[in-house]
Amino acid sequence: MLRLVLSSLLVVVSPTLAASQQGGGGAPHDSVRGAVRLVDARNHALEVMTGVGMTLRVVRLQVPATVPVTATPGRDQLALSDLKAGDVVRVTFGNRTGRLVAYTIERIGRMASGVERSP
Repeated sequence: MLRLVLSSLLVVVSPTLAASQQGGGGAPHDSVRGAVRLVDARNHALEVMTGVGMTLRVVRLQVPATVPVTATPGRDQLALSDLKAGDVVRVTFGNRTGRLVAYTIERIGRMASGVERSP
């Protein structure tokens, strides 16, 4: 009888416990690290090119005006228009109404253009 009561209690309580452990109720998110391909400040959009194995992938993100854009060394605040093609960024984003929307953008470096000459 005790086993029946405990197993019934487990069946009722476990979904509630699992749901409470899945984060603080915020929107689900993902992140991408890659090179800026295109900055469209007029339409508040950003394209990031990243490598997945041997494949290149372009992620197009909507960037609301309230999204913080920072630079890593001093965590300086930047404008979206300060990002240039070739900047290396880390972006956290989520899916809202079928669009990928950025939550934070962090510039972590810049890609060097060209190849250095060897002596």
